[in-house]
Amino acid sequence: MRNMATGRDSVIRKIDWYFIVFILVLSIIGLICLFSATHGAYAKGLSDRFVSQVIWLSVGWGLFALITLIDYKYLSRLSYIFYAMNLIALILVPIIGKSFYGARRWLDLGLFRYQPSETMKIALILLLASYFSKKTKYDGLGVSDLIIPGILTIPPFLLVVRQPDLGTGLLLLLISLSIVFFVKLKKSLIVAGIIISVGAVWVGWNFSFKDYQKNRVLTFLNPGSDPRGAGYNSIQSKIAVGSGEFVGKGFRKGTQSQLEFLPERHTDFIFSVLSEEFGFLGSFLTLLMFGLLFWRGIYFASVARDKFGALLAVGGLSYLFWHMLINTCMVIGLMPIVGVPLPLMSYGGSGMIATMISLGFVSSVAFRKNLF
Repeated sequence: MRNMATGRDSVIRKIDWYFIVFILVLSIIGLICLFSATHGAYAKGLSDRFVSQVIWLSVGWGLFALITLIDYKYLSRLSYIFYAMNLIALILVPIIGKSFYGARRWLDLGLFRYQPSETMKIALILLLASYFSKKTKYDGLGVSDLIIPGILTIPPFLLVVRQPDLGTGLLLLLISLSIVFFVKLKKSLIVAGIIISVGAVWVGWNFSFKDYQKNRVLTFLNPGSDPRGAGYNSIQSKIAVGSGEFVGKGFRKGTQSQLEFLPERHTDFIFSVLSEEFGFLGSFLTLLMFGLLFWRGIYFASVARDKFGALLAVGGLSYLFWHMLINTCMVIGLMPIVGVPLPLMSYGGSGMIATMISLGFVSSVAFRKNLF
């Protein structure tokens, strides 16, 4: 009995409770904002989504706890299998997937809709962390070392962009690049990468981007050019954010969200709901909580017991960081609207599960930071 009690005490001591509290607080803030967004007088058919979110969040916490307790070195062995399963799911999307709002991104699994592009982000984190953990060169990695990661990243990127979902496709690239840049690269390769990226943007704009994607960029530069069309979402979001002023209008008293002027307020624009109802103060405290979460996660990456753990933590943090940065910049008009949700706060089952798994990676590294 004493050994069992000692074991439980040891587990409790290894868990970083600061990290847990930061995630919990953000989850609660998200549920408060989602309740407001889905229970207004005009929120027809949205109230059930709050219950669904609570269920998905509970499942996410269960996966978070499981991944924390599992030694992450075992995850490395499953990385290629997990990647292959997700790639097959992405291939099936245009064949048997369900279409909503003009995009085919989901597989109908009966009880719920599954979005493979979300879990593909997790698969890439695992796979690239595993691959680069076995690559070490004192003068930095060269082009030959990036051929396999490129081959693994490009197919899911192209499949996601075809859905079409440019925002998620860019996130796949950003998460992959975050892991790559954490590994030492030759300076000449970094310069070449910047030049190629600029060229890729030019090619994409002239030959690959669809008209609606170009309109998003153009209306980002000048939303007033089409206030009732492509610029509507951006204008309404900025009105909601600005009208909250310092302390906000109060819970469920935001006119933009409650009167349905604010589009997709339970998903892409949940931060606008937060800003309108809780003002600058509420927004600042929420972003501060994200900052503390990143700060704690970066510390775990720096003290990881091995290279794979450090890269896994970086990948998990990059998932959270890029989603948070793009979403908040998007809703305040600093970036084009590309349909990227806010982690732990926006409605969505696949996104919530992927978020909690990515945070579970970081927590698993933290749990074993003192094991050598």
